[in-house]
Formats: sequence, C-alpha cells, structure tokens
Amino acid sequence: MSENILEIRHLVKNFGGNEVLKDINFNVKKGDVICVIGASGSGKSTLLRCINMLETVSGGQILFHGENIVSGKLSVAAYRKKVGMVFQNFNLFYNMSALKNCMVGLRRVLKIDKLNARRIAINYLHKVGMAPFINARPRQLSGGQQQRVAIARALSMEPEILLFDEPTSALDPQMVGEVLAVMRTLAMEGLTMVIVTHEMAFARDVSSRVVFMHDGVICEEGLPKQIFNDPQKQVTKDFLARFMRG
Repeated sequence: MSENILEIRHLVKNFGGNEVLKDINFNVKKGDVICVIGASGSGKSTLLRCINMLETVSGGQILFHGENIVSGKLSVAAYRKKVGMVFQNFNLFYNMSALKNCMVGLRRVLKIDKLNARRIAINYLHKVGMAPFINARPRQLSGGQQQRVAIARALSMEPEILLFDEPTSALDPQMVGEVLAVMRTLAMEGLTMVIVTHEMAFARDVSSRVVFMHDGVICEEGLPKQIFNDPQKQVTKDFLARFMRG
C-alpha cells in the first residue's frame, strides 16, 4: 500500500466564535481522486483553503510527506509548489496571455529559463485543448476556456497534488462538460486530486473516494458506490436525494 502524501489530523478552523471545521481527519495517497461533496456552507471550500494554507488553521495538523506544514517546518511557498490549486473564479492574470499565465509561475517561482518555461507551458495548454489560444488574453476566452487555462497553469508547476475548489460552479452549463472532460482525463492518467464539487455524476463516476461533509464535519466517507448506493447516515441520504431529484 502506498504511503500517504497528505494527512489531515484533527483539523479545526474558527472564524471568530464560529467553528467552521471540526476535527477533520483524512489521508491522501498517490493517485487518489477524492471528491468532497456537501451542501453550501458545510465547510468544503474552507477545508481546501486550509489545506493550501490560504487560511490560518486554528488547530490540528497538515502533514505533507510526514512534515507538519502548520508548524512552519516547511515554507508555505515550497509546499505550494507541490500542492497546487484551481479556483472556481479562475484567478488568471487578465493583462497576460494564456501562455504567459502558464509561464509566470515557472519563471518566478521555479526559476526556469524562458525557453523551457515556454515549452512546458505550451505542453500543458495542449493537454487541456487550449494550444490554439496561447496568445489570447482571458477576456477573449469563454469561462470554460479560462478554467482550462487555469488548470494548465496549475499543471505546469507539476504538483504532486492538485486541489480543485468547485471548478465548474462559475461556468454556464454548456461549458461545464469541457472542464469535467479535462479532469476525467487527468484522473485516468493518475494525477492525485482533491476536488470540491457539486457535480454528483462526476463524483460518482470518477472519484476513488467520496467525502461527504455536513456542518463542518466529515459525516461519511467511502467508495463512490458505497456513498451513492448505500449511504449510512440519514443526512447523507437526504442530501443525495435532493440531487437525484434535481
């Protein structure tokens, strides 16, 4: 059995007196595709932001290859080179082309020379079907195209784990499929991913494990067929029933 790349232990996050995450525990192994599902406000996105150290953790540990990131033993910048993130609102640089968006991290963070940075960036833009648009700026692209550029940018850093925070929630329905198709391909190729999503069919069909969150806790966790076909908790059943009706 492969070792854990990431271990979340007794993670707590408070905003003032409001405890948003309560004693969160789970592990991520190489090749895992973990879909985190749950109603809005259940703590899913906050969990991802804590994992990427975009939020200050109130308690617990985040272990990356056994090192506790929360303790400061590994710099956040070094950690984020290995644990990338794709945001729901793309977070592209609007004054840069698609190509330069993908090159900027390679040049500034990884200190790769311009020629090799360009080669790597074009390779990943090609991978997500955006090679014809390398010179386009974000405003010239559809939402789905912008998100695919954002995925290429994250892939260009060649992270060990890629986090997705509701990557299709800002897209028109006709654009959702093109982004999910890219993510399905990445899953089949063995990329390790943790995905917060409302796309239940994607979670059911693509994930290796599903985590259901409710009210700041992991209410239920297991294989997709277990969670979707035989949920054990009533709150899980109620949540999935609403989506099935939808």
